[in-house]
Amino acid sequence: MWIIPLRGKYMVWAITACCCQGFLLLGYDQGVMSGIIGADNQFGRDFNHPNPTRQGTIVAIYDIGCAVGSLIVFFFGEAIGRKRMIMSGAATMLVGTAILTSSTTLAQLYVGRIVTGIGNGFNSSSIPVYQSETCGGKIRGALVCLNSTVTIIGLVIAYWLDYGMSFVDGPAQWRLPIGFQAVFALLLLLQGMVLPDSPRWLIAHGYKDEGVRVIAMLEDRDSVDHPDVLRMKEEIEASLALESAGGPFKYRELLEGGKIQNFRRICLCIGVNVMQQFTGRSQYDQVSYLAPVVYQNTMGLSRDLSLILGGCTAITYMFASFIPLWTVDRYGRRPLLMISASGLSLCFILAAILLSTGTKPAAFGATAMVFIFQIFLGIGFLPIPWLYPAEISTTRIRARGSAISSFFNWMCVFAVVEMTPPAIANISWRVFIIFAIFNACWVPIVYFFFPETHSLELEEIDAIFEKGGITGGVWGSPGGRTVEKRRQSIRMTDASEKEKVTHYE
Repeated sequence: MWIIPLRGKYMVWAITACCCQGFLLLGYDQGVMSGIIGADNQFGRDFNHPNPTRQGTIVAIYDIGCAVGSLIVFFFGEAIGRKRMIMSGAATMLVGTAILTSSTTLAQLYVGRIVTGIGNGFNSSSIPVYQSETCGGKIRGALVCLNSTVTIIGLVIAYWLDYGMSFVDGPAQWRLPIGFQAVFALLLLLQGMVLPDSPRWLIAHGYKDEGVRVIAMLEDRDSVDHPDVLRMKEEIEASLALESAGGPFKYRELLEGGKIQNFRRICLCIGVNVMQQFTGRSQYDQVSYLAPVVYQNTMGLSRDLSLILGGCTAITYMFASFIPLWTVDRYGRRPLLMISASGLSLCFILAAILLSTGTKPAAFGATAMVFIFQIFLGIGFLPIPWLYPAEISTTRIRARGSAISSFFNWMCVFAVVEMTPPAIANISWRVFIIFAIFNACWVPIVYFFFPETHSLELEEIDAIFEKGGITGGVWGSPGGRTVEKRRQSIRMTDASEKEKVTHYE
């Protein structure tokens, strides 16, 4: 298949544009239903005004589809490849969008939501891996965080398009916003067609010549025999040889300890995503769908004002999501997660205190806390849970680690979306106390168990738990950095012999 003739940073940015397109689609698809359901509009009339239970099903069944898509990637994604998995996700979402846009019954709407969810599950599991495996350690964090930023841009587009179309009469009021996501899906499919697959995946699956050519493209080298290209190839092969010493992959490897510590890595992949959703607001559904509900039911604001504030909340979230682009590769993953969790906990404590008074001014003060909440969420627990699993996993288990973390992410989204509305209805502002406690707990968990990965190449992260112990060497290592950045130099002694010399910078 023809590959776009770009090299170096231009190829990296082309791949990043494709990954951002996938997350733009993810954000838009997450937010598009927020301004459509739950109001006396054309959608309500076309579907006989679904009751709150069915409205919740329309929202939550999408998360089940995403979880199913993630499981499919867990079992088949490694064999299919990063690029083809993303293209499959785009194609699946085109089918799901067609089903949704043409819906005339709730049953058809449910099917469309599940199908689009499956496609998004493919993308959310595969895109962080693809992005991480095609860029250097010094910029990896910023590029994956850029994907998360674009997600919120998609959310904002969906939110305000819904709001603008709410003044239009007729079926276009809801069919146009839902159908518009097909544009993003089609662009993602076309972008994927002309980009190379991950060089690490290619080499791991026996396509060494193609993998080396992709490395030369990414490194901006004219020859596949350039020392930089050969060095990276040797590092990847050495890493794969260590990981595959036990023979063909077996699922029980995910539960093994040993030198590589696969089980610890899988626990961190899952843990950071569970923690993200129990910060108190699911990354997408809670912001896009429940924010108006919280404003209206808990703070006593009108439906129209709640929708406008929900849109402004999303805009605040979007601007906050730009902050990690400059901080994640400078200060690291751990500090941003701990600062984020601390700030979120404080926001919940203050919001609970204000809402407990039951006064209108206090409700507006709590609204201000929601906006500050978005800032703290955007700087840490928005982007890093998408980045960290792809970093902390080895090449051999990276697709499965990212997929299982995505599965738990979507199942937790489902749980939080299902639990939060009845919890708010029954205990009101006291829900915020629960989330304040959760966030306070995340700080010591990150400090003691999550190693720092910034600036490390993926092959260097293979050795991140060699210190051993209960915390994997995290506690006791300055800044949680259990391994220092190193460079492997390859000295070619003759055509058939290669000697690898490792020295620390």
